[in-house]
Amino acid sequence: MELNTDNRIPLYQQIYEFIKTEIINGNIASDEKLPSKRTLAKNLGISTLTVETAYSQLNAEGFIYSLPKKGYFASKLKMTAPLATSNSEKKSTATNSRPAQSQPEYTINFSDSQTDPESFPFSVWAKLLREVLNTHQYDVMKNSPAQGTLVLRKAIAKHLHQFRGMDVNPDQIVIGAGTEYLYTLLIQLFGFDKTYAIEDPCHKKISKIYNSFGVKTVHIPMDEKGILIKCLNSKKADIVHISPSHHFPTGIIMPVTRRYELLNWASEKSGRYLIEDDYDSEFRFNGKPLPTMQSIDNFERVIYMNTFTKTLSSTIRISYMVLPKILMEEFSRKLNFYSCTVPVMDQYTLASFIDQNYFEKHINRMRKSCGLKRDTFFSAIEKYDRKKHFSIMEGDAGLHFLLKVSQECLAKFTDSLISKKIKLTSVAEYYNRPSDQNQNMFVINYSSIPLNKIDEIVKELTTV
Repeated sequence: MELNTDNRIPLYQQIYEFIKTEIINGNIASDEKLPSKRTLAKNLGISTLTVETAYSQLNAEGFIYSLPKKGYFASKLKMTAPLATSNSEKKSTATNSRPAQSQPEYTINFSDSQTDPESFPFSVWAKLLREVLNTHQYDVMKNSPAQGTLVLRKAIAKHLHQFRGMDVNPDQIVIGAGTEYLYTLLIQLFGFDKTYAIEDPCHKKISKIYNSFGVKTVHIPMDEKGILIKCLNSKKADIVHISPSHHFPTGIIMPVTRRYELLNWASEKSGRYLIEDDYDSEFRFNGKPLPTMQSIDNFERVIYMNTFTKTLSSTIRISYMVLPKILMEEFSRKLNFYSCTVPVMDQYTLASFIDQNYFEKHINRMRKSCGLKRDTFFSAIEKYDRKKHFSIMEGDAGLHFLLKVSQECLAKFTDSLISKKIKLTSVAEYYNRPSDQNQNMFVINYSSIPLNKIDEIVKELTTV
């Protein structure tokens, strides 16, 4: 053992590390007697106290044991694999290990649902953040309740009343870092014995979240009005996950007749609930947004869920849900021990953003700019698609539309996309099982596409 007195690592720790490594590698055999504290201290030219400190740490961690009047001995370690490897072994392992699989790079990505950085109100957000730091110094240092801060819940309730016509008590709102996190809370709230119904097709992430918790999921087919009620009854579902205002990926907007059918289904049996995912309802380009199912629910069976990732930024992970009163009471009993996953500082800044009417102005600007992007896409397709290989399908809402490609050129079209590094996802890929249906329907997410690039991109697409 050689000690380095110039090293910043304390001497007792150098002794501890050396003896521990020797025991792990088997160089000091099990039950082998170690030198006495005085002998080792004299041999190393250090104080006995330093050796005693190292031995005490080794003894506490179980690497050595002591016997009265006999000294210290190496413990017998039962290991299925070595804890330490030589440098050559480490190098070999590093050489043979496979690197993490990276995502392919695309020149154009229509599957990306991120928001355009140009649309984020950086200057306003920075100003409000400074105000929060100046005026709420003590508030932002307090732990947030499990539901989120009251100031943000009040701001959200006010926004829902003004924008969506919903009368919501702030005490019914739960804030979380993304809708994925809120789904996990609902699973724990309902229990793991429930059957969750999911629209088919739907976003793959939804079913992955439910499956990761081991709960039973059933996929319910849809018609032109939305999810089929008859299939719900046959599958014996308890909880139904729907997006009635603008379904992804089909873009279907559920009519009020089907909405009432679903509400009646939920009210027929105790324990049935609807999760209304209203993820991009703010983006309806002609007329007002459709009323939420929560606002016409007389049975308290709708859990309303929304997010700020579509309206503000995909990197601002702030979402919320509105629970019926009876579920809110259950949440308080069962899940109130959780900490809110959104930083308090972000909650206060967002609350100010809403209360000072910046959010309303921002939505109006976003709706205008996204509407312009959508119209520019349509005009460019009309301009460049001379052979009429494309047709557009959209519901005058949301941040995506469907591009239908003629069947006669579909195979060559999809092959060319790969070579051109253009990513388009067909609707068929969002079904639970591989389907020949809608193979020629492609989802166009346009929120992250810069306006000045659209004409060039569509020209490239039509060339392909």
